[in-house]
Amino acid sequence: MSTDVDEVPDGVRSGRTSAAGSALEKSLRVLEAVAAPGGPHRLTDVATAAAVPKSSTFRILASLVEQGFVRQEAESRYGVGPRLRGLSALVGGGEPPSIGRILGELRENTGQTVHLALHSGETITYIRKLEGDQPFHTASRIGMRMPLHTTAIGKSILARLPADEVRDLIATAGLPRRTPRTLTTARALHAQLAEVRARGYAVDDEENEPTIRCIGAAVLGPSGRPVGGVSVTTVTFLVSREEIEAYAPALRAATEALTPLL
Repeated sequence: MSTDVDEVPDGVRSGRTSAAGSALEKSLRVLEAVAAPGGPHRLTDVATAAAVPKSSTFRILASLVEQGFVRQEAESRYGVGPRLRGLSALVGGGEPPSIGRILGELRENTGQTVHLALHSGETITYIRKLEGDQPFHTASRIGMRMPLHTTAIGKSILARLPADEVRDLIATAGLPRRTPRTLTTARALHAQLAEVRARGYAVDDEENEPTIRCIGAAVLGPSGRPVGGVSVTTVTFLVSREEIEAYAPALRAATEALTPLL
């Protein structure tokens, strides 16, 4: 494994190995730097505090953001993510993370499967999944990455991003078709995003997977940017669109409660 010794500042190497160390050592130092007081921290400051090259720090942070241990703010600043907060509460002997309680209440109130996902670039990544009490299980799993334009969570995130940023995402990732109902033109997507902004939640009506219907709403970070979202997932042959949209107040209450935690 490369140690990037030539890129590490002078005076930080000691002992039997360089301060750059293994991939795991680098990741742990980056995580410690992110969790230091005064955050969220700039990428450059994290790299300096962790004594890890900036390019390596960026790659480590991207992975930590996807997994929910770090959250990305505007202007390349990084703060503590929900999974790291949860670990801190458990190690410290505190109460279980409030995130689990909020999602659990949403599942109890709807009886349906609930997902929590984080936004990273052109995709979302599921970090929590609570199965509903219905006689079916969805194929989604923790760690799965999904497109923005086909999912309820993804569209709720897109609806809260600046228009030029949405255009850039479409230009980069495209709008690939996943089902016959997928929105595959920028015009159709922008029209639906306007509806999402007006009502406060998005609907995935078999656009990502046949027979699966979801509603989703964004969770905002301290800067007001969407950092992720929550969805309620059903199957079309058991729950109508009107029935699932009736869960919108409970969904929005959950996302508002999650805002200070992500």
